[in-house]
Amino acid sequence: MFKLIPALLAAALAASLSPAAHATDAARDSGQVKNVVLVHGAFADGSGWRPVYDDLTARGYRVSIVQNPLTSLADDVAATRRVLDRQDGPAILVGHSWGGTVITEAGVHDKVAGLVYVSALAPDAGETTAQQYTGFAPTPEFVIETSADGFGFISPPKFKAGFAHDTTDADAAFLRDSQVPINMSAFGTVLTNAAWRSKPSWAVIATEDKAFDQAMLIHMAERIDARITRVSASHAVFMTQPKVVADTIDRAAREATQYAK
Repeated sequence: MFKLIPALLAAALAASLSPAAHATDAARDSGQVKNVVLVHGAFADGSGWRPVYDDLTARGYRVSIVQNPLTSLADDVAATRRVLDRQDGPAILVGHSWGGTVITEAGVHDKVAGLVYVSALAPDAGETTAQQYTGFAPTPEFVIETSADGFGFISPPKFKAGFAHDTTDADAAFLRDSQVPINMSAFGTVLTNAAWRSKPSWAVIATEDKAFDQAMLIHMAERIDARITRVSASHAVFMTQPKVVADTIDRAAREATQYAK
């Protein structure tokens, strides 16, 4: 009888494992990338990734969220590298908006197997973020107010229209009132690295994004040779279309596996 106890305990433990745990084990056994690191953009923080986080963790991914200080490109890159250093294997690095600049610089980290740009900026080495706007149409609904110390906020009366027109009034109000300002000088910092030159890339383009000219988003995504997914959404696509974003990250994890070996 006592000899049966170890077997019974093992069976009970196996039965108690969640589908997510089984999925993670399967991903590990297959060599598939199972880590995801999410990087937020300007005027927001990592909490906006919650719907994407919930979707990906339910699929068995180990998801980490970077909290950018938004004080400089160097500071945001350092924050991202700290999280990448903690990964137990290869990871998909995801950036939204300004976060695209951050992952472009930080993505040369040896834990990064692939990059996902979510309505995101994608400069080249030797370029600044500000240069990406040159030659493209202005965005009159996305209005930034700069304080005396050089930090920018989205104009509160314009916030919903410019950032999150497809959210509820309550969600837009919370995003507006919990803004994290960015040091505007960061947009003038020259990048040293362009991770997309050596790592495979994917892009989600929100077709109703008022923060960027659509032509600009398409130009950047095509220049980096990203696999492009288009979805009807505002700049807050990570909140309003989380399944599309999670599906793209999942695709990147599966397709990037060959680069992680």
